[in-house]
Amino acid sequence: AAIQEEPASKPSPPPPAAAAKKETPFVPSPQRKYKHFQNVELTPAGVAIIRFDNPDKKVNTLSFALMREAQTMWEADIQSNSEITSIVFTSAKESGFIAGADIFDISSVQDKSELVPVIEEALNFFLHMKAKDVPMVAAIHGPALGGGLEWALWCDYRICTDSKATKLGLPEVKLGLLPGFGGTQNLPALVGIQGAMDMMLTGKNILPAKAKKMGLVDLVVAPQSLESVAIETAEGLANGTVKKSKPKKKSLINRLIEDTPPGQNLMWSKVKETVDKNTDGNYPAPYEIIDCVKYGLAHPGMEKFKHEREGFAKLAATKESEALIGLFDGTTQMKKLSSGAEPIKVKKVAVMGAGLMGAGIAQVTAEKGYDVLLKDRDDAAVGRGISYMTDNWEKKCKRKRMTNYELNTNSSRVTPLSDDTESWKRHFAGADLVIEAVFEDLALKRKIIQQVEEVTPDHCVFATNTSAIPIADIAAPGEEVKRSENVVGMHYFSPVPQMPLLEIIPHAGTSDEALATAFAVGNKQGKTCVVVKDVPGFYVNRCLGPILSEVTALVKEGVPLDRLDKAMKKFGMPVGPITLIDNVGVDVASKVSNYLASADLGVRMGGGDLSLLSNMVEKGWLGKKSNQGFFTYSGKKGKPSIGPEVTAYLKDFTGGNTSDLSETDIQNRIVSRLVNEAAMCLQDEIIENPVCGDIGLVFGIGFAPFRGGVFRYLDSVGTSSFVDMMNGYAETNGQQFEPVQLLKDYAASGKKFHGN
Repeated sequence: AAIQEEPASKPSPPPPAAAAKKETPFVPSPQRKYKHFQNVELTPAGVAIIRFDNPDKKVNTLSFALMREAQTMWEADIQSNSEITSIVFTSAKESGFIAGADIFDISSVQDKSELVPVIEEALNFFLHMKAKDVPMVAAIHGPALGGGLEWALWCDYRICTDSKATKLGLPEVKLGLLPGFGGTQNLPALVGIQGAMDMMLTGKNILPAKAKKMGLVDLVVAPQSLESVAIETAEGLANGTVKKSKPKKKSLINRLIEDTPPGQNLMWSKVKETVDKNTDGNYPAPYEIIDCVKYGLAHPGMEKFKHEREGFAKLAATKESEALIGLFDGTTQMKKLSSGAEPIKVKKVAVMGAGLMGAGIAQVTAEKGYDVLLKDRDDAAVGRGISYMTDNWEKKCKRKRMTNYELNTNSSRVTPLSDDTESWKRHFAGADLVIEAVFEDLALKRKIIQQVEEVTPDHCVFATNTSAIPIADIAAPGEEVKRSENVVGMHYFSPVPQMPLLEIIPHAGTSDEALATAFAVGNKQGKTCVVVKDVPGFYVNRCLGPILSEVTALVKEGVPLDRLDKAMKKFGMPVGPITLIDNVGVDVASKVSNYLASADLGVRMGGGDLSLLSNMVEKGWLGKKSNQGFFTYSGKKGKPSIGPEVTAYLKDFTGGNTSDLSETDIQNRIVSRLVNEAAMCLQDEIIENPVCGDIGLVFGIGFAPFRGGVFRYLDSVGTSSFVDMMNGYAETNGQQFEPVQLLKDYAASGKKFHGN
């Protein structure tokens, strides 16, 4: 396609932030004195029950407004009431305890240093609560995350339910922040330094059984018993029949590690080594968390809390935190379909094809409560799919992420079927959604639609998991396809259970109802859904094509493979491009790149030599799956290496060329090809807005999360300077670097893709 010279069409603005939703004005009454709390209840034994509950929100969050109201409530109902002997904090919401701090409060503060006195006021309130000197119990059902867990850590006793919905954690690091309400000090004191660092540096959720084992909670009870047990415990704490929670007793080895100078030196060295390896130094939050904990150990007084909140404000001002919060906000926004259409009610999902993709789709579908029909050509193929799911579930059981009961329940939801199963048509008569995951063959896919339409009800939606074939071709009305309006694309990424993204692709005739159904099922499967236009490569693979082309160009110039990988890892990608090609399969990468080169991208797929990949496929070098790609894979423990055959092949391919291209040039050339295509997708309305573009490439190919996605990255470096850089490469390397019109427009106007 020729480069457009006329101004590009204006892209759709991002959907309004979740914070923009208006709340109902609160008017106090005797029945409801507070907006964020139900009225305090006092039992005959003197237990004050404080229930978090904002009727305008599905979940409780620690907002600035809640913290102010908590102080008002405390002074009015708790502080001077001598009848109160103990306190229980719990939630009136079935959805959970407290899901964390209100992140949009933090984003709304322009000068992040202003957060320091806000956090100090909150911390002083927690200290004021403790100063009343009555036992406090946290009764937790559902999520207690971030500030929610920090509130519980100020209590004397913690009880949680054994519900699957209950999880405890400090996930602030995922937003580029640290726990700011005393968490970096109170958590290590309770569960030990190593356990606390693991929680805070990974942001992982802790389930009830493990929480009890590590000393994070004192009791685990059934949900229906939570409040009564909490009240009884509070009474016992007040009269001395129940002892206050104490930090978990350390083993001898943990005392040697955590409580001796040599042990601490070794521990901190290992912690930093792990953080360096996992972050490549691109994320400041883990290092600030380490600093806060170490500072607290050296300064046991109140100064440690001051250091913590100053660290929080410092992190909140970083571009990394802004980017990660932007991704969090974007993910929240994308849980709703902009059209507002109603999906059909789906109870039974049929999956056609029991290979890795089909079995993965069946797995995530069964895990979310759907009845699943898994069909393939014969019993052996279906058996392999069932084994794949069962193996994955058994691994989850071993890691305590699933119970045996849940494994058996999930397994019971899956009905294996083959062409030889006489009853398969009767089973399919009850399907509400069919997801096809067979080979990339247009005739085969249309034949399957024909088979499915003959046996399924008229409302049944047919979704194809193609990664390349246009949905319009698959859905074209004809002898095989009668219900074209029910056909939609659902492009999953491999491995399906791990990859969070799902591209949903309507063709021009897809009904709003079919689109909404695919979106609703994808959401329930736990995927982040991006609706994209029906074009070659859709969005993610379309953006990946020019990267593959540029990688072949760099290899042709003689840039060493390990330097390519190291440069992009340092940029923030999870793996380098050479390792990525080996992981997805050289044959897959070759097929995608050649398909896109013959599609409508024109010069934007130029500049490379795709024979690099196709020749490797002919040699049988298919990547990791064949133990030979660019790298040779000798076993699970063996480090991938470049063998003599590949070295000879590359020497022949490059003509003996060698290149000492700088790390920055490697990064800029690869990233600019990706960003340019993403901008073209926005310009051509293949994606709805920059938020979709950012989420799609972060979740689809792992674009550096700390950069917030391609469009936040452009805002950060400046579109004008980025266009200048691309123009420079266009002059020296060719037209494939010519910036698309949308980038030129934004560069000329100084506009940003996010915000003003």
